[in-house]
Amino acid sequence: MIAQVRPADFAAWLQSVAQSLPLDAPVVLDVREPHERAWAAVPAAPGFRLLTIPMGEVPARLAELDPDQAIACLCHHGVRSLQVARFLASNGFGHVVNIDGGIDAWSTEVDSAIARY
Repeated sequence: MIAQVRPADFAAWLQSVAQSLPLDAPVVLDVREPHERAWAAVPAAPGFRLLTIPMGEVPARLAELDPDQAIACLCHHGVRSLQVARFLASNGFGHVVNIDGGIDAWSTEVDSAIARY
C-alpha cells in the first residue's frame, strides 16, 4: 500500500524523512504533462528537489531516480501520481508516497498563489 500525504502535511513529511533517511534531499516527482505544469507548478524550495517526468515517460527514465531516495509523486488530483508511486514501489523503490489531492490540493492547502485548473 502506498502512503498518502496531504499537501498540508508535506512539511512534516519532509522533516520526518530528513530524520530517518539522511541521504540526498527528497524528490517531488511531478508526473503531469508540460502543458499542465505551464498552468500551475510547485515552486522549488529548500528541503526537496523538484523533478518533472510525465507519467508516460517514467518507465523509460527510471534510471534517473534513486530507489533509496524518498520520492513524493505529484499530479493534478493524485490519481496518476498514485499509479506512478505504485509502479515505483513495484520496481524496488522503498520510500515512495503519493501527494493526495495533487497540485489542486496544494493550491488550496499550502499556496493559494498556485493557479487551479
